[in-house]
Amino acid sequence: MRIIVTGGAGFIGSAVCRHLVGERCIEVVNVDKLTYAANLQSLAPIADRPGYRFVKADICDRAAMDAVFAEARPDAIMHLAAESHVDRSITGSADFVRTNIVGTHTLLEAARGYWEGLAGEARERFRFLHVSTDEVYGSLPPDGYFVETTPYDPRSPYSASKASSDHLVSAWHETYGLPVLVTNCSNNYGPYHFPEKLIPLVLLNALDEKPLPVYGDGQQVRDWLYVDDHVKALTLVLEKGRVGETYNVGGRAPMANLDVVQRICDILDDRRPCKSPRRNLITHVADRPGHDRRYAIDPTKIETELGWRASETFATGLARTIDWYLANESWWRPLRDKVYSGTRLGLLDERPGGKKLASAV
Repeated sequence: MRIIVTGGAGFIGSAVCRHLVGERCIEVVNVDKLTYAANLQSLAPIADRPGYRFVKADICDRAAMDAVFAEARPDAIMHLAAESHVDRSITGSADFVRTNIVGTHTLLEAARGYWEGLAGEARERFRFLHVSTDEVYGSLPPDGYFVETTPYDPRSPYSASKASSDHLVSAWHETYGLPVLVTNCSNNYGPYHFPEKLIPLVLLNALDEKPLPVYGDGQQVRDWLYVDDHVKALTLVLEKGRVGETYNVGGRAPMANLDVVQRICDILDDRRPCKSPRRNLITHVADRPGHDRRYAIDPTKIETELGWRASETFATGLARTIDWYLANESWWRPLRDKVYSGTRLGLLDERPGGKKLASAV
């Protein structure tokens, strides 16, 4: 089996590549533009494997995508390439529209052209798996859960761009018959996570004993999914999912942001003690514009139809994640020093050359 993975140098994409090549012995062609959050060091464990190949290309480039399909002759494509950070979308929405909407359209057309040229068994087994987010559904009331039929209600430029891409994928199935699958996942965490997202950002700031600003009251709820569990779910959907269906993937671990920050502080205090408890570093700051109050996924469909279950609890997954970062400073230190130091993003009054505040979560 040969699979094209877009965005394979990113956090989830690199985990997909490591799993497919390293554990499943599936051939992978990794297509990535190598934007700021991409890191080829995340692929070092498989970089020299004969079943793995990297292609630097932009999914918005139709000629490049046609060339990748023509050369790779894939059995499937797993589309993970996306701009994904909500804060960055607030002050830089154009990149999100281009990559997430235009890029997905370009990829769908390239895939359709390739698929329509196939015949027999090759045509029957081809799949286009589109990996999306629970944020397309908007904000839940207390104790609510997203299911696959929850109406879309995106609230940020990021989630709006992902909602648009989801609709494009579904339309290409209904209009052209392209054999697609869609997954919407909750917040991922784990090793190799670019340190702008909540868990690695808090972890590294707390490790340095820097202040830990928390948006608003910190009671915004997110559902947490260990990245390796997500990767196994994606592989299962690709292999056994029903064409045209959506599967929500969640870890059954909804938790308030403040609780997450406190847990990180407590684990670090145990692993790397300092003079005072790291919870003392937590400060509350003005909330993010349009900050959704609650996300939580009901993964019953993928559990009952395909037999998937998350293996990690949030407690075990968080401990594994923290231990990985403590043991792999050589991976994250260059990112903190040269790419992103932890300053706050997504401020509406941000101006070029202006002073940025400390990051918040």
